[in-house]
Amino acid sequence: MPRYHNYSKALHHKIFNIISEAADELSVEAYVIGGFVRDHILERGEPKDIDIVAVGSGIELAKKVSEKLPHQPKVQVFKNFGTAMLRAFDMEIEFVGARKESYRSDSRKPIVENGSLEDDQNRRDFTINALALRLNKEGFGDLLDPFNGFQDLSDKIIRTPLDPDITYSDDPLRMYRAIRFASQLNFMIEAESLKAIKRNRDRIKIISKERIVDELNKILLSQKPSKGLALLYKAGLLKKILPELTALQGIDEVEGQKHKDNFWHTLEVVDNISENTDDLWLRWAALLHDIGKAPTKKFSKKVGWTFHGHEFIGAKMVFKLFKRIRLPLNEKMKFVQKMVLMSSRPIAIADDSVTDSAVRRLIFDAGENIEDLMTLCEADITTKNPKRFKKYHNNFKLVRQKIQEVEERDQIRNFQPPVSGEEIMETFGIKPSREVGIIKDAIKEAILEGDIPNQYEEAREFMLKKGKKLGLQEVSQ
Repeated sequence: MPRYHNYSKALHHKIFNIISEAADELSVEAYVIGGFVRDHILERGEPKDIDIVAVGSGIELAKKVSEKLPHQPKVQVFKNFGTAMLRAFDMEIEFVGARKESYRSDSRKPIVENGSLEDDQNRRDFTINALALRLNKEGFGDLLDPFNGFQDLSDKIIRTPLDPDITYSDDPLRMYRAIRFASQLNFMIEAESLKAIKRNRDRIKIISKERIVDELNKILLSQKPSKGLALLYKAGLLKKILPELTALQGIDEVEGQKHKDNFWHTLEVVDNISENTDDLWLRWAALLHDIGKAPTKKFSKKVGWTFHGHEFIGAKMVFKLFKRIRLPLNEKMKFVQKMVLMSSRPIAIADDSVTDSAVRRLIFDAGENIEDLMTLCEADITTKNPKRFKKYHNNFKLVRQKIQEVEERDQIRNFQPPVSGEEIMETFGIKPSREVGIIKDAIKEAILEGDIPNQYEEAREFMLKKGKKLGLQEVSQ
């Protein structure tokens, strides 16, 4: 097993000295392995999750470490998995006994046996995650690298320690993890490994949707999500989880008229928005903003290709998609729906002749999400024509300016009617009824149209006139 230079400098935190003492007292070998080592070599900052492998009982090592720590933190034991976890110094430290694994074809849960460090490194998903640093006093900080993972880090390569067909077939989630690491680290997947992912893609049927979505979210949160999304597409994995998205791929031509490839356009939009926001759900909105285009695509000789109503259809599709892949069906889903539904609205008001009422309605409908909507719409500009690119961005500057002017004057964002339903009922001596709703809506419309200012006195006067038209009489107070 090759050894590289000593990495004790990576182990400067006192927790490693405590683990070292505990391991020597128990006469077990102990190593820090996986992400901590990888990220230290890549200089990706200090990780908060640390994985410790003991050639022996990881649970006993965790207990011994806890005894040596201030306040003796609670050790959570997971007997079924032979693991234990404790929290110390704002870090989560997991302990596991070295083991070897074997798999059944119908499950990604392995049959586990005790093993050596070499067995444990063999079961790791990628060479860059099999790197281990020795924690015992003798050889403290030595790097153990049986699969040349150090070189793979240098070459920016994702590669499996053993036969990739076996690695991916045993635990198909590793296919998504390979692509996620390639996206997060901007690495390449080794050619044979990528071929093995394509060969084994049907194995993902044994993986829970929740685990797959977790990897998808991490890909979406990477600096350039298109890298991971494109790899998922090329490997045939994206179609299995997001067929609504892959349905956008391709360019149709009729009578010499083409439309753009909305799939690759979408990936550009996701990259664009990722330069301006880390909001996962706004990135999901960018990913799904055009999914309604596949079912609404039509061609006519008069106007060419159209996608009429794709925003409305796409917003409806969001719910079914979220439900199917186990994304939350709460306000996050509603936010994505809202962004998809409104994704073309700001474009419609990017015109010098647009009325203030159109701007007011946009602010009213978008509410507190107006900035998110504008960020999405600006990300949607993917033209390669410099003049058009400049023109479209200047148009959106104009929209932002109009929004600011109207908002400062009319205070429409998070609009609350100046006259409440309770006041309407008290004024006319009526109970909750259709007339109350009619008057409230009329006041709202009058404000949005600019017929009256968003002020109490003007709204009350309007209410009295509207009530009179409905045959209602003001009751004396």
